[in-house]
Amino acid sequence: MAAAASTLTLSSATFAKLSPHPYLLANLQPSDSSIPSARTNGRQPRQARPPFINSSSLSHAHGSAVVRTGDTTVICGVRAETLLTNQIPNYRVQAKDGLASSNTNELRDYDLLVPNIELATGCAPNFLPGVPPTAIAQTLSTRVYSLLHSSKLLDAADLRITYQNKDLPPRLEGKQEEEERGQDVAHGNDGAGDNSTQGEVKAYWVLYIDVLFISLDGNPFDAAWASIVAALRDTKLPKAFWDPDREMVLCNREASPLTVRGLPVASTAAVFTAKERQQQKKGSGQFWILVDPDRLEESLCHESVTVVVDRSQGETEVLGLSKSGGTIVGPEVLRRFTAIAEERWEEFEKALS
Repeated sequence: MAAAASTLTLSSATFAKLSPHPYLLANLQPSDSSIPSARTNGRQPRQARPPFINSSSLSHAHGSAVVRTGDTTVICGVRAETLLTNQIPNYRVQAKDGLASSNTNELRDYDLLVPNIELATGCAPNFLPGVPPTAIAQTLSTRVYSLLHSSKLLDAADLRITYQNKDLPPRLEGKQEEEERGQDVAHGNDGAGDNSTQGEVKAYWVLYIDVLFISLDGNPFDAAWASIVAALRDTKLPKAFWDPDREMVLCNREASPLTVRGLPVASTAAVFTAKERQQQKKGSGQFWILVDPDRLEESLCHESVTVVVDRSQGETEVLGLSKSGGTIVGPEVLRRFTAIAEERWEEFEKALS
């Protein structure tokens, strides 16, 4: 009888493969009330995987970072190249001073930020060699591109390469003008790289932001965005100036960091329902909010929410909110999840510092 009973017992791994939804439900809703609700990976529903961030990981990039959360590991490298304004087809200037038009969104209109996300072969079981770019990589690139601009993470002034024409009448007089010119020369700009003074924009820095997933175990957007923010905070651009004699951009060895506004952190959660296919009305039925879902949990959840928050100024600022699928998440659930996103921001802030 003992031998027969043992043949009817399934291991946890076999149970998870044969019936993944009942397996996760059994962990979240244990039969013994004394056992706390937990996920198959051992985490509590509101518990996220701790992030680990390492900056300056690539020696031949202007900025880089590696981010690891659990078994999801992603590396981001930022490379900068110069782009002359006469090579921009839709470039618009003000005839008066040669500066970019005030109603122009330079970063978006001139495509100065170029993100690209790639999922390496073997980073997950379904990513095989020789296949074209997957839909998830293209979707992630689009979401990252949109958030880069909507969050106003970077200042276009950092990417301008300007030239101050010495033949124009000086704006300042006497000692103040001499001091400002002396500061320009001391910094190797010759008055061209100082964005605080008027000057003609001759070129821009274009940032190519490449993200590569080495391994993927769920929640790719949060990891990709964290690697981009960390890499941009690590990016240093050479001091560039316009040489009117050679009619080209020159750089010196001195480099300065980018001005990164705040610390936006993305936090994603998936909604797991007690029934595999939720047919009940909105807000009814039992469900769990699984913060930072892994690959198994993502396959079992038909609804997810991503909130981007920034608490660098002391108060919580919601910079982005996106939702896909399902009918469970409403205003009340969103308010609960905002508090979770604030906790997630604290974790990333500690990892970066």
